[in-house]
Amino acid sequence: MTTPAHPGRMLFLNIPVVDLERSKAFFAKLGFSFNPKFTDETATCMLVGEQAFVMLLTREKFAEFAKLPLADPTTHTLALYCFSVSSREEVDAVSAAAVAAGGTEVDGAEDYGFMYSRSFYDLDGHGWQVMWMDPAAAEQGPEEFAASTQDADAQV
Repeated sequence: MTTPAHPGRMLFLNIPVVDLERSKAFFAKLGFSFNPKFTDETATCMLVGEQAFVMLLTREKFAEFAKLPLADPTTHTLALYCFSVSSREEVDAVSAAAVAAGGTEVDGAEDYGFMYSRSFYDLDGHGWQVMWMDPAAAEQGPEEFAASTQDADAQV
């Protein structure tokens, strides 16, 4: 991987939800946890990575920060949220957990060899993708990784 331009920088992604408790329960079933220091009746901080967080905010709380009108995620795509997991099997498990918890599968699995993913809509209609990428492909980049695997296949 390349060195980040701003090491130590944290990412906070804010998304509006209709029912905060229902959304917390949904994401807890997918294996996420929440920071109680940044949680109240209007917001919660979902831990995604070492320095990546999703703030689930009630629509009213979100509107306090937004300068433009809120769109309905069930009718308009504003963003697609993607997070990685450690294996193909975990992609399938998290996707199945999302559907079992009330989410909607978007389409079937996408398999590119070096990357495997599934997509779902959460309870509010936000689009999520759970993906696994071969660590060597993440390090080398997909084209160089593909070339290295072709070279290895040619030598066999």
